[in-house]
Amino acid sequence: MTQILAGKAAIVTGAAGGIGRAYARGLGEAGAKVALADIDRSRAEAAASELAARGIAALAVEVDITSEASAAKMAATVARELGGIDILVNNAAMMAEIPQGPLTELPLEFWDRVLRVNLTGALICIRAALPEMRRRGRGKIINQSSGGAFTPAGVYGVSKLALVSLTVTLARELAPDRINVNAIAPGFVETDAMLRCSPPEVTAFIRQTVPLKGVGQPDDLLGALLFLASPASDWVTGQTLNVDGGWIMRI
Repeated sequence: MTQILAGKAAIVTGAAGGIGRAYARGLGEAGAKVALADIDRSRAEAAASELAARGIAALAVEVDITSEASAAKMAATVARELGGIDILVNNAAMMAEIPQGPLTELPLEFWDRVLRVNLTGALICIRAALPEMRRRGRGKIINQSSGGAFTPAGVYGVSKLALVSLTVTLARELAPDRINVNAIAPGFVETDAMLRCSPPEVTAFIRQTVPLKGVGQPDDLLGALLFLASPASDWVTGQTLNVDGGWIMRI
């Protein structure tokens, strides 16, 4: 792979498994030094060791993205160990842990928790990384939304659509700092978390109705990730890129 991110330092939250783990590998293979940030330190360390075995400069960092103090500590550790912060991928989220059922019956503690993790957590991490990006004179922030943001998908969809709005708001706010803020909205990607919360009949329906292949793999998202993380997207900000085989088509 071309080293389009050589010399860059990246953070991927929720990087211990699934899409986050693929994101960390993709950024590393493109030349970036990568911090795999996750609330599960042992799994993050295992994932970082796998990348290191591939010759990728990888660092495991424990973080609770709902805690400002924890995010600040993460940013300070990455800046010290990797030399700065150029790219932040806000991938960590709640999905499979959310109880199924009508939104009107969802315990409000879950409503609050999902919004705290999926929306506020991204803002907390952005605030933590911002001083380093400003110091370096530019940066790339990539928020992980979802195709579920544009369909009836309960509190998960609400949180992911709110993340689209946060992306637009911060894209305008941070433009003078030469910081690009964009989002990726994946479709149905085959991960353990997705399979745990999707009944077989839902998977079958998606396979039959999505114009291109209905079910993707984490690596199917890497092209969009690398575009948004690289100089190729320097004139792109405030956008949400659906990568979903044509599941969501917007005019």
